[in-house]
Order: sequence, then C-alpha cells, then structure tokens
Amino acid sequence: SLEWLWRDCNDFFIGANLTIYFSRQQLRNRDFRGPDFFLVKNTEKRSRNSWVVWEEDGRYPDLIIELLSESTADIDRNLKKNLYENRFHTPEYFWFSPENLEFVGFELVGNRYQEITPNARGWRWSDVLGLYLGVEAGKLRYFTPDGDLVPTPEEAAIAAQQVAIAAQQQASEAQQQASEAKQQASEAQQQASEAQQQASEAQLRLEQEQLRSQRLAEHLRSFGVNPDSLS
Repeated sequence: SLEWLWRDCNDFFIGANLTIYFSRQQLRNRDFRGPDFFLVKNTEKRSRNSWVVWEEDGRYPDLIIELLSESTADIDRNLKKNLYENRFHTPEYFWFSPENLEFVGFELVGNRYQEITPNARGWRWSDVLGLYLGVEAGKLRYFTPDGDLVPTPEEAAIAAQQVAIAAQQQASEAQQQASEAKQQASEAQQQASEAQQQASEAQLRLEQEQLRSQRLAEHLRSFGVNPDSLS
C-alpha cells in the first residue's frame, strides 16, 4: 500500500524479502540479512535484486519490519534488533506477529532503540513514513495522521470502481430526470397548444355568431322591422 500511496514519487526503494549485503570485507558470503520489509528514502526508485550497501553510497534502510514466526521470533527480537540498532543504525524498527498479533515498534534515539509508545488504538507513529502503523483485521496496516486506513492497490481499485458506479448511477438518474422534465415540458406545450386551439375555436364561434346576428338584423330591417324592438 506504500507503493500505491507514493505512486507519484520516485525517490524511495521498498524491499520485500530482499537480501541486504552490508560488509565489503565479507562480501556476500556471510554478512547479509533479508528483512521481510525495508524502506530506503531519498534514493533512486528502480528494480534491484538485492540491496548492496557499498554500492548504494553506504545507505542502510530507514525503516525495517519483520514478521515474527515461531522459528524466527527470538532472532527478530534479539539478534536482528541488535544488528539494526548497532550496525545498520536504522531509525525505526517494527515487528509484528500474524499469529498472536504482537506488534512492537522502536525508534533510534541517540544510538539506542526506544520503544514507540502506542496511542489509544494501539497504533504506533512512524516519523519515517509520516504514518501510523497498526493492526486492522489481523493485518499490519498503515493509517494517515487523520486516522484513515491507507488502502491496498486492490482496495483502491474497488473504491474507484464503486465511485465510478455511483457516478454512472447519478448520471443515469440525471438523464432520467432530464428526460422526464423534457416530457413534462412537451406535455405542457401540448396542453398550451390545445388551450390556444380551443380559444381560437371559441373566438371563431363568437365571430360567426356575431356575423349571423348582424345578418339577421339587416334582414329584418329590409322588411321594416327594427331588430332592437324585438329584444
């Protein structure tokens, strides 16, 4: 999810189960480790088969995360912690157990690791990431400073699809409303046209009646009868 969150950045490298070689003297025969996850900031974002410290300007990881298992827990809590603290000088080190949800984090203060105090939710702040790390649904996840869950690429794709579906639904509803409004306008226009037609017909009948009355009056006058005397 960090890759997705920082998808527009090109100045970091993330390694997952990737070997770190850190001793030129021992070369690649002895002094190496393969953290489950590590991050190096302010470096070129490109594919690597391993992280070779002396080929990367002496850079060590800025953050390391180890996933505990029954066979590795003691090594992760002791030997690796000592290595990351005293040799790597990695600013932040976290471990997490998917089995019992044990989650601990350390930050380098001076030359010694100090445990990062969790907040009320059990999350631990990472200055390196600018994010919280915490357990959600049995998994170690990232959270924004405001407490929002950082989505995985899959979750982001689903959310984007839902937004697209909602937008399409809104567009469809708007189109339906526009169609109904157009229909109503057409009906109103039809009614107005019919009313105008009726008014025209009524006016025509009135004019015809007036003409008939006028002709009748003229006919009576031709016989010397005053039509007004008949009313």
